Amino acid sequence: MIYLIRHGQTAGNAERVVQAPDTPLSAHGSRQAERLGARLADAGLTRIIASDYPRARQTAAALAPDRTVPLEVTPLLRERDLGQLRGRPYAEVEHQFYGPEHDPPGGETWDLFRERVAAAWAHIGASADAGSATVAVVTHGLVCRALAEFHLALEPGESAPAWFPNASVTHIDPTPPWTLRLAASVSHLADL
Repeated sequence: MIYLIRHGQTAGNAERVVQAPDTPLSAHGSRQAERLGARLADAGLTRIIASDYPRARQTAAALAPDRTVPLEVTPLLRERDLGQLRGRPYAEVEHQFYGPEHDPPGGETWDLFRERVAAAWAHIGASADAGSATVAVVTHGLVCRALAEFHLALEPGESAPAWFPNASVTHIDPTPPWTLRLAASVSHLADL
């Protein structure tokens, strides 16, 4: 199984502003990550792959607090670089986050973002080791959306989630055609 996970909440997420790469988890985000770790405690994780941004690394650490599961950190799973949009409220710029018609000033072009996400997915697929590994992938909202939209097999009439809440987990079959089994679940956060 592949578990696709969005990092826990940050202050920027709570304030609904475009954040910088070095933003850590908030106290609430740390609690979300702990809950996520409890949810996946019996999943039999054999590998964790995470974005190199602090909020993703902190979330990944909560999945294996005893450090017995190998953790790989990679820039391939970074959030899309939104350049000069950083620090601005989502309400002003959300329409510029996602899609080929939106290349944020001073940021990552759509084509470069898609190429990077495709390279990340190829790496994740190889890490799943033909289905014999159980891999947790900790990344960011736009990366989750792009992975789901462009690399997963969906049932007829089904579409990829447009939104992945903080600390959500998505279950994916570990072999091609990479079937989506559970999308953006936050049941582990119900009373948080």
